[in-house]
Amino acid sequence: MLAPDTKTSIIDESAIVDEAINSRKSVRAFLPTPVDEATVRDILEIAARAPSGTNMQPWKVYVVTGQKKQAVTDAILDSGIRAEKIAWDEYKYYPDQFFEPYLTRRRAVGFALYSLLGIGKREVERMRAQHDRNFSFFDAPVGMIFTIDRRLNTGSWIDHGMFLQSIMIAARGRGLHTCPQAAFAPYHRQIRPVLDIPGEEIIVCGMALGYEDETKPENSLRSERAPLEEFVSFVK
Repeated sequence: MLAPDTKTSIIDESAIVDEAINSRKSVRAFLPTPVDEATVRDILEIAARAPSGTNMQPWKVYVVTGQKKQAVTDAILDSGIRAEKIAWDEYKYYPDQFFEPYLTRRRAVGFALYSLLGIGKREVERMRAQHDRNFSFFDAPVGMIFTIDRRLNTGSWIDHGMFLQSIMIAARGRGLHTCPQAAFAPYHRQIRPVLDIPGEEIIVCGMALGYEDETKPENSLRSERAPLEEFVSFVK
C-alpha cells in the first residue's frame, strides 16, 4: 500500500513505480518459460483499475497459450497475405503519409532494430521474416488479443490505451515483459474464427507476455524519447 507518512516512504514508492514505467520496453524475443494463469489473471485484474469514461471499461481480452496461440499464428502466416499488402480496413493506426518529426522517429527506431539484428537496408526477405515474428508473439508463452465494441467512440479507444499501459506496467512489477503489437489488427479475418470473436468487436492489437530472453540482441534496443521541451508547454 502507498503510505505517504514520511518523505522516505514517498521516495521509495515513487522509485518503484518509476522503475516499472522506465524499464518497460517492447521485447521481441522471449524465453519459453511458462507464465502461470494465476499471474496473468492478477495482471489483468489490477490493470482493469485503469480509468474509463463513466466506468464503461471498453476492453475485452482473449488470452491464448499453447495450441490456440499456435492456431492464431498459423491462421495469419498460412493466409499468404504479406503485411505490406494487408488492408487496414477496421481502423488506421498510421497516417497515410508520414511527416516530421514522426517520420524521423519512425525511421530511427527501425534502423536501430535492424542494425542490432544485422539486417541491411536491401535485405527485404530478412525484414519480412523479422516482422512475421510478431505473429508468433515473438515466442512468448502468452499472447493476448484485444478488442473493442465498434459502436463505441474515440474516447473509449483512449480508455483502452490506458488499460493496455496498465497491463504492461503490472507485468513489469512481476518481472515480466511485454510487446504491444498493432500488427495483428489488419488480420482480423484470420483471427476471428480461431478465437470466435464476434463481428461487433474490432481487433485493436495483440500483446506478447513472458520473460525476456536477455541473450538476444534485439532486446538491447532502447528507443529514444524526445526531451520535455519538445512536447511540453508550461503556461503561467
